[in-house]
Amino acid sequence: MKGVPMKYRIEAVRDNSILEEMGVEAGDFLLAINGNPVLDELDIEFFAADENLLVEIEKPDGERWELEIEKDPGEDLGLTEKPSYQIRRCSNGCIFCFIDQMPPGMRDTLYIKDDDERMSFLYGNYITLTNLSEAEKERIVRYHIMPINISVHTTNPKLRRQMLHNRFAGSVMDDLQFFQKHEIAMNSQIVLCPEVNDGEELTRTLGDLAGLYPQMRSVSVVPLGMTKFRKGLTPLKSVNREKARETIAIIEACQREMMADHGVHFAYPADEFFLLAEMPIPEAKYYEDFTQLENGVGMLAAFEQEVRSGLTASAQLVQDATAKKIGIITGVLAKPMLQKACEAIHAAFPSITFEVTAIQNRFFGKAITVAGLITGRDILSQIDGNTCDQYFLPENMVKFGTHLFLDDVTTEDLSAKWGKPVTIVPVDGRAFVNRVLGVPDPADEAFGAVSGYEPEA
Repeated sequence: MKGVPMKYRIEAVRDNSILEEMGVEAGDFLLAINGNPVLDELDIEFFAADENLLVEIEKPDGERWELEIEKDPGEDLGLTEKPSYQIRRCSNGCIFCFIDQMPPGMRDTLYIKDDDERMSFLYGNYITLTNLSEAEKERIVRYHIMPINISVHTTNPKLRRQMLHNRFAGSVMDDLQFFQKHEIAMNSQIVLCPEVNDGEELTRTLGDLAGLYPQMRSVSVVPLGMTKFRKGLTPLKSVNREKARETIAIIEACQREMMADHGVHFAYPADEFFLLAEMPIPEAKYYEDFTQLENGVGMLAAFEQEVRSGLTASAQLVQDATAKKIGIITGVLAKPMLQKACEAIHAAFPSITFEVTAIQNRFFGKAITVAGLITGRDILSQIDGNTCDQYFLPENMVKFGTHLFLDDVTTEDLSAKWGKPVTIVPVDGRAFVNRVLGVPDPADEAFGAVSGYEPEA
């Protein structure tokens, strides 16, 4: 209703948290913190950072409470972080958009395109800035919200308008320079499309972004993903061996300049480029602080390093491991890494053997090689479940916080079909080793913590 202020409705309160101990419940409204009205999670993150708070709560019956709270630095109030606001939808028509390449008939949430700066801050999503108002930019500066993850793709104004099919897309450098001026930390990504934003265009874009350092902390370059469902879409070419090698060379030329000037690599190719180029995966030090890990940059190197660390620690805890054969389910991209990890574990604990299966993506097409886009039906059609005692699969293969694959098959369906336990494992090498050996791991408690979000339809 016009003129009636919006109120932040509390969806859930974490057990043993500050607000739970003070009697706040799901369904209550959080009106203000220290006199500042609360509309969404960003307001909470900003206003609740102080150690002494006056929190105004309204109960469903209209009763109002004022809670005086003294808390430790960094301690939160205990609210769940499921967005209470309407997610801002993407207004672009990117020529490489993966969602446009999905078949009909999947669950509604998989077709939602978000382009919301709040999702960038809370969940690490990448945004294009094309629908960001001046007021929202000022709010980011005022709250010092960072880092912001930005999908740049190209800094050529005309080309960016063409790639995003959005007449407002050409001012990205103005936006980036605005955030640089106000010392807002940023990360960026480039989805590489052969014969579109590669070659000289990529060199230009990397140079422009490097000029924004140190506020622009890093840039990742990832190859476009192409499914078999591209009828009616802009014709594009996939990244082949030669293009992958050319792209790595351009990125590493930028790295050399940034290392000489600033002592950092700054720009990083996604792991998939090295596999497509048939080149060795770099060692962990290549990725420095793994800023772009969630974007598929350095994941293989990090996993290998974590496995070595996990084996060293576990050797002191486990003397004799129970004999068993574990089936590892993954995508084509990660199989070499997992095969190597399993060989290392077997060398240390010979009683444990493995069978690593790379699932061919028949649903989206063989060009899609990542584990996170594998369907349950593809797994069931390629594994009979008779050869191993149990099966492991990575947590990014299922919907966040659930056991649900993209096609709504569940891990319980796999277990019932095979008569074997199926375990979801965090994408962390040390946790992987501990799960194999049956050693308790902190990741067991952290599993399900906010690391991603699939919006409600």
